[in-house]
Amino acid sequence: MKKPFALAVLAYLVPTFLTGFLWHLVFLHDAYARLAIYRPDPVIPLGFGSMLVQGLLFAWAYPRLFDTGAGAWKRSALRAGVSYAALSWSFTTLAVSAKHPMASVPEYVAIETAFTALQFLLVAPLMALAWRGRLQT
Repeated sequence: MKKPFALAVLAYLVPTFLTGFLWHLVFLHDAYARLAIYRPDPVIPLGFGSMLVQGLLFAWAYPRLFDTGAGAWKRSALRAGVSYAALSWSFTTLAVSAKHPMASVPEYVAIETAFTALQFLLVAPLMALAWRGRLQT
């Protein structure tokens, strides 16, 4: 695995896992319990596996979709953050709220939207920095 790609995967995995774990299982655990949407005993390896697939795909797509020039990393981070967050939000918030029974769809949408925004505020700049200065392939 080439170094920028590996760093970009880590730029997704590390903040996503840490933020996701703390957000869903620690800080907002009671809110999610009230929503009655998630299983009481989450299977962490499956969640991590999902994050790994996402990280591999987002890292692979980054240099193909966004400018990786050294001077463009801030603008590219913003574009990637908005694009990746919108995609992620569509399948982690909208689709879940459409398919799963829960106590309050508006509350779920609100807290998951906040999570997705925080996630990509952390991930996008790190991924942009991982790819900074690399020619597009």
